[in-house]
Amino acid sequence: MSSVAALQPEAAPIRACTISRDVSNFDLLIEDMEAELGESWGDLNFGDAMAFISQPDADSLEFVAIAVDGHDENDLTRISGIITTAKERGIKIILIADEVSPIALHTLLKLGADGFVPYPLPENALHEAIERLGQMPAAAEMADTAVHAPTFKSKGDRDGVILPVHGLVGGAGATTFAVNLAWELANVQKDNPPRVCLLDLNFQFGSVSTYLDLPRRESVYEMLSDTASLDADSFIQSMLTFNDKLSVLTAPADMLPLDIVSSVDINRILDLARANFDFVVVDMPGAIVQWSEAVLHQAHVYFAILRLDMRSAQNALRMLRALKSEELPYEKLRFVLNRSPKFTDLSGKGRAKRLAESLDITLEAQLPDGAYQVTESNDHGLPLAETAAKNPLRKEIARLAKQLFDISKAAESAKA
Repeated sequence: MSSVAALQPEAAPIRACTISRDVSNFDLLIEDMEAELGESWGDLNFGDAMAFISQPDADSLEFVAIAVDGHDENDLTRISGIITTAKERGIKIILIADEVSPIALHTLLKLGADGFVPYPLPENALHEAIERLGQMPAAAEMADTAVHAPTFKSKGDRDGVILPVHGLVGGAGATTFAVNLAWELANVQKDNPPRVCLLDLNFQFGSVSTYLDLPRRESVYEMLSDTASLDADSFIQSMLTFNDKLSVLTAPADMLPLDIVSSVDINRILDLARANFDFVVVDMPGAIVQWSEAVLHQAHVYFAILRLDMRSAQNALRMLRALKSEELPYEKLRFVLNRSPKFTDLSGKGRAKRLAESLDITLEAQLPDGAYQVTESNDHGLPLAETAAKNPLRKEIARLAKQLFDISKAAESAKA
């Protein structure tokens, strides 16, 4: 072959594109795209994107990464058009957002982005988002539904007790408490057990799915992004069942802003949960957000989990002050001391008493330290009752679940 052109290497096919006002504003995105795709990606600005996506050349695209920041909120109409056109062409979309308002982010996500990654990009976040795009969502959803979806039909004939669980400090054990409380409630009675669900509303770092070894489903994100069209059947189908006894709404697959939903959205979700379950345990994020008020108003009892340390005391005081200043129902708070001192630890018992007195609160429950068995149980994706039934923490949570069940039954009998 004498042709010089024949000696030239063929250009790598373009597998993906970034779309932004100016990609130089997203230098971490450039680095991650190069790490993932080498030279097999291109860059488009908002002005050129629509024309390119509409051409046959775009058929080879596996996905586009649309990067927006706060300065792009005045251009939402054009960005929305790009997303809509890409969806029509069957091109998958990863949305990358930097300091975008919740309203704008909700608008863009609702149009049908297949993945969301906040900017600055967390380590491996883009890689994981691309991996999820390569999976078969329809088949995966069908498999999840066949194995895990709740089987009961919605009748809306319940009036469930809502029990949020809020850790006042990191590592307080709130999720461990929520998971095991929900499981004990689901098994509190062998004949005609109550119907129980567990909602993980920590949209960023929720670990209920990890503690119960359940997959995170894309349908959760779809539900959160459009609660206006949510009905009982779609809500139930967004859930998974654990051991055919406990219905679980896991956190979304992607890390989402906590304010992606409003109080109206949360109220819709809680109303549906109350109407279809006897007990609704809610694992709350550590942060107080705008919709926390909605959960507090709906709650029958709001568990605040703390430890015997100064951090817990300070955060409990802050939370009480905040609720009182906003005239919110702080009396619903029930303080639970986790890793409480042993019976023989008189010094620790004295510290716990002084903690309650200084905060002017009552420690409704004092949970013993479950030690290494708790970590092992969580790592194995099973409740304590399944791995260490005699663990003192498990016994105390089971006792609390029985109390809650008895109180609920007594209240039902009084109404009748």
